[in-house]
Amino acid sequence: MPNGDNFFFTAKNGEEIILRPVEEKDAADITKHIEAIVKAGRYLQKEELHSVSEEIKFIHEVKHKGNLYTAVERNKKVVGIARVLKGELQMKKHTGVFRTWIHPEAQGLGIGKELLAHTLRWGEINNLHKIWLTVFSGNEKAVRVYEKAGFIIEGKQRDQVIIEGKFEDEYFMAYFFNSIQK
Repeated sequence: MPNGDNFFFTAKNGEEIILRPVEEKDAADITKHIEAIVKAGRYLQKEELHSVSEEIKFIHEVKHKGNLYTAVERNKKVVGIARVLKGELQMKKHTGVFRTWIHPEAQGLGIGKELLAHTLRWGEINNLHKIWLTVFSGNEKAVRVYEKAGFIIEGKQRDQVIIEGKFEDEYFMAYFFNSIQK
């Protein structure tokens, strides 16, 4: 249920979850919770963590450019994010790159599905033609979630990463708004 810029929903375990714009005060939670995901080295293309001050600067930059940066709040803590950074070149302003993560302790509660739906609503309201992302082929669950939401695989880079000692492909996936390409 929307309330201003906030969206409330009930997770599978009965907890109330809030999706809301990221604020400066969230920087510490974001940097703390993303650390576990980065250390796993499995799903995020990131090896260096932002400091809290770097994250604050990034939050301001994202807001200033009119991009989406959503916090997933659970028990007054940020346990995940979603962001869409619109193309900066005039020729790419109709697109946005999507990035997301949810802390392992908050996974499996239906949060990802709601967060993705929230992101797609934002893309439609902001007249985007396309939201795109990359995902590793070994992240089969994420690929299925994106396909179920209407994303298609546009391309594949073979053996693009080595994860846990094995090559994996990197998929380029996209969601098209109001398009026959869906």
